[in-house]
Amino acid sequence: MILLEEGNRILEETFRERFNRTDEPEKLFLTIHDFDGVSYSVETKDSKSVVYLSMNMKCYPELRQYGADNILFREYGALFQQTAEPGFDVTLRIDETQLGAVNKDELVKKLALLKRNALAAPFEAAFYAQSQGQQTNIMTVNYRDQEAIYIMGFPDRVTVIFSTVFKEETDQIFGRVFLQEFVDARRQPAIQNAPQVLYSPREPPLELRGLKLSDAENIGYVTFVLFPRHFTPGPIREDTISRIQLFRDYLHYHIKASKAYMHSRMRARVESFLKVLNRAKPEKPEDQKEKKTMA
Repeated sequence: MILLEEGNRILEETFRERFNRTDEPEKLFLTIHDFDGVSYSVETKDSKSVVYLSMNMKCYPELRQYGADNILFREYGALFQQTAEPGFDVTLRIDETQLGAVNKDELVKKLALLKRNALAAPFEAAFYAQSQGQQTNIMTVNYRDQEAIYIMGFPDRVTVIFSTVFKEETDQIFGRVFLQEFVDARRQPAIQNAPQVLYSPREPPLELRGLKLSDAENIGYVTFVLFPRHFTPGPIREDTISRIQLFRDYLHYHIKASKAYMHSRMRARVESFLKVLNRAKPEKPEDQKEKKTMA
């Protein structure tokens, strides 16, 4: 099993190559499509040394309510534009002539984490509320069609619930096995301090019963219960936010990988059976045997 990257690899490689150039900058126009229907535009306009990085994100108006603009300004400072480019929700303006002593490697990594940092807003709001002993309302992030993340802060914990749609019947079976393994794995002594994971097929968890949600056969709800030890300020908190955001993509990626593996094994088995059949020389029936007589 692998863990998916939290940043956008194409953004990272594009800006690293551009910042490491020693000759004159060139015009740039690039469109990128990421997970969750997120799209990016990287382009230069009148000046070749000024690059505009814009992001279109379906759920950004919701994230803005939870403080996404403030987080992006905190992370990117003067690069963050208060008014985004037409057709986009967020725009960063990078003037290469003004970077000066800026650590370009760190900047490249930050630029690749634009979506991650925007999605961090409701998590940081819930973590802050918990640290103050307060309870938040349900913060809903409709990041995909028919799928959402629900984040709630409580005085003693933070609850994160994913709703996910399994488009095929086999996906439901694989998903149920994977998710049940998440639930059972916590019983092992080595990982008893991991977040509690609960899986509910069809019916929403109790925390969401007040919302009008679908209870279709192909929908499942996965609940993560995070305690203060899971989001201690610093690297632990940042890693928790990054990892949990990728849970849905992680789950469906491994469902597809498992199906592909099983298909390859089945094809290999069929090929081996065909080889056995091709080597076999069935005996002809008596009436079809050629009879020879001695002269």
